[in-house]
Formats: sequence, structure tokens, C-alpha cells
Amino acid sequence: MTRTEEVFSFTFFPEWSEIRTEKNETYVIPPDMRFNEGHKLALAVYSLLMLISGVGNVWVLVRLAKSRRSRTNRMLTHLAIADLFVAFLMMPAEILSAATVAWWFGDIPCRIFAFFKTFGLYQSSFVLVCIGIDRYYAIVKPLSIKDTYCRGKGIVALAWVISGICSLPQVVVFREQEHYTFTGYKQCCTFNAFPTSSHEIAYSMYNMAMMYMLPLVVIIFCYGSIFIEIYRRTSAQNSGKLRRSTLGFLGRAKNRTLKLTITIILAFFICWTPYYIMALWYWLDRSTAEGVDVRVKRALFLFACTNSSINPLVYGVYQRTGCGPNNSRTSHNTCITELRQQRTNNHVRENLG
Repeated sequence: MTRTEEVFSFTFFPEWSEIRTEKNETYVIPPDMRFNEGHKLALAVYSLLMLISGVGNVWVLVRLAKSRRSRTNRMLTHLAIADLFVAFLMMPAEILSAATVAWWFGDIPCRIFAFFKTFGLYQSSFVLVCIGIDRYYAIVKPLSIKDTYCRGKGIVALAWVISGICSLPQVVVFREQEHYTFTGYKQCCTFNAFPTSSHEIAYSMYNMAMMYMLPLVVIIFCYGSIFIEIYRRTSAQNSGKLRRSTLGFLGRAKNRTLKLTITIILAFFICWTPYYIMALWYWLDRSTAEGVDVRVKRALFLFACTNSSINPLVYGVYQRTGCGPNNSRTSHNTCITELRQQRTNNHVRENLG
């Protein structure tokens, strides 16, 4: 620390204008402990994301409540609820933390905040996985599991349980910590929670694997398999294995599934990849990664959080592309009429939800 007569004037809280040690020495507050440009960016973007995600996901819930019941709609409901956890629990806490710079709310709220900071993100990712698995069995293996209703409910319930289990370590490693030099300055952090830096890196990589890598791999596998299966069925026209009306239906399903596949993968991949690239850099070479502007670091996590705001847009578009519940009654009835031209199509229509 550099001893100086200059005193930083804190914008929001004047009582933080002087930081003195027990020897009555005045120090300049380090940049990351001041209300800086990174905090301003976090305040503005989190507030905007909370508004967009809150309104968007509430709108999705209202539309789904008015739509016909299906497994897909049920899972979309759980996805919207998970995103609302992010919008109304994680984001307000981040806004308060950015506004105050220090943590002023006690140890127990710190641990609760840490739990919900990851819970909503885990749940959002795992529900995407549930939707992918359900679509995979519905289209690729429609006869492999008889009780599709119980399967849909079971995997969604499992997603909630696993999200809670994966978030529980946050309650242990996060705590309210007072700065060793600046008396009264507290943070909600993991300082001294791990025996070594290797343990800390291992825990961070575990979170990355569960929240990002595993969902991404499953999503790519499921929707890639769906596209291959629909392409195989459509291509059977040349060998005369399927009748024309069935081929027409599979063609429409192929187009919708392809668009949904690309959108899901791109939205998830684009939102989270930059943040985890930065995280990997920090884990592998902390000395150079710490030189990155604090605004860039905050912006990457903020951008990752936009996935919860994008999800209602992604699935809103999906529901409007085919025989979805958000279409007009005329379009919906037209789709049903076409699907019922062949008895074999009834089962496929039910599974496509």
C-alpha cells in the first residue's frame, strides 16, 4: 500500500471516505475496493437484464398457462421459473453488491446469496438438458419408454434436485470476510475457504463442467441425433418406405427442429463460452489474467447471464414456427388435420408436444 494524504471520496457512502489502520495511517483504497466503472456497468446491465428477464419469463408463463398441456410446455414452464430465480434472486443481490461495493448484509445472507447465485443458473441449464432428452426419446426412440408423462415429470424433478445439490457447496465455501487491513470493510467471498489454490481451481472446474460442459455436450448429442433421425426418415422417400403425407410432416418437423437446434446451441454457447474462456485463463495463468480490465471481466459474466433473458425469446420463436400453442386456432386445426391423415402420424404428433 502507498501512504498518502489523499483521501478517496466514495460516491454512495461518505463514511468510506477515509480508511485508517490502528496506527492512524491513511491509505489509498485499491481500485477493486472502490465504486469504479466496473460497478457502474454491473448496476446498469443487471438492472436492464432483470427487467427484460422478469417481463419476458412472466409473459412466457402466462402464454403457457393459456396453451394446451404437453410435456414440452411443462418443461418450458420450469425453464421460465428457473430464469425468474436468476432475475429476481441473483440479479438483485448482484445489484446491491455492486452499489455498496462491500458486503453489508451479514454472514447468513451471504451464504444464501451464494447458493441462489448458482441455483438458478444450474436449473436453467439442466432444464435445457431435460428438453433435449425428452425430444430425443420422443423423436428418435418414441417406443422405448411407455410412460412418457412420468418420464417428463421425473427428469424435470431430478433437474431441480441436482441443481440444489450442485449449489450446496456454495453455502460452505462462501462467507462474510473482513479485510485484514481495512477494518470494517467486508466481502462475501471464498477467501481462505480452500486449503490450496489447486483445491479452489478444482472446485471452479467442477462448476464449469456441471453448468456448462455437461449441458452443452448433452444438448449437442440430443438435437444432433434428432436431426439425423428426421433426415433419415425424410430421405426414405427415395426408397418408397414412407407414404407422401408422412414425408410432408417429417419435412416440417425437420425444419423446425433444425432451427431450434441451431438457436439453442448458439444461444447457450455464445452466452457462456467467453466467460469460461476467461475463467480458464485465470485458472491456468492468474498473473496475466489479472491484468485484464475489471470492466471486461464483469462484462463477460453479465453477458453469460443474458442467457436467462434470451431463453424466453428462443422458445417464443419456436412455439410460433410450427403447430405450437401460440399459433392461431385456425393454424392449429390445420396442423391437426394434416397430422391425422395417417394413423401412424398420431403417435408422432403426441410426442412432438
